Amino acid sequence: MAACETSRGIRDNSSDTSTQSKAGAFDYQIGPGDQLQIFVWRNPDLTNTVPVRPDGRISSPLVEDLMASGKTPTQLAREIEEILAQYIREPLVTVTVVSFVGGFDQQIRVIGEATTPRALPYRTNMTLLDVMIEVGGVTEFAGGNKSTIVRDSQGSQTQIGVRIDDLIKKGDISANIPMQPGDIVIIPESLF
Repeated sequence: MAACETSRGIRDNSSDTSTQSKAGAFDYQIGPGDQLQIFVWRNPDLTNTVPVRPDGRISSPLVEDLMASGKTPTQLAREIEEILAQYIREPLVTVTVVSFVGGFDQQIRVIGEATTPRALPYRTNMTLLDVMIEVGGVTEFAGGNKSTIVRDSQGSQTQIGVRIDDLIKKGDISANIPMQPGDIVIIPESLF
């Protein structure tokens, strides 16, 4: 396995192609409402869990009003290290998202005749079936096979017809499609 040591003795696997392929093209970006655990090695008094405020910022001991929204946990950890370096020698910080919400562009929103319409945090390799399980399926009044996914594709919106009834009531796995961050699933009411 190709790895490098940094000046702090931490392994840097960024050149490891197997690590890169596992990560995929999607890196989670922190958003308002997320809960972050900030771990500062050898400094338990600086380790805590903080919410990302609606303005996208966080506050933690010695770190006030730092913009977190739109950054990956690793990017935020490096910024916190820079700030803490003013107070402690060679800080080592890990940021973990313990409760995901994410920004709107990192969510999948389900509206209409879902049992529990809501916004869901996107997860890598998420499919339409995963989304329907999260929202509890559709109501008895739903026109599931007339549903659409609205997807932003390079600045223009695309509508994709989906067959939710076939997927969840008949088990037609060919109706299961991959989701993308920012997708909106619209489930209309049936006309009887």
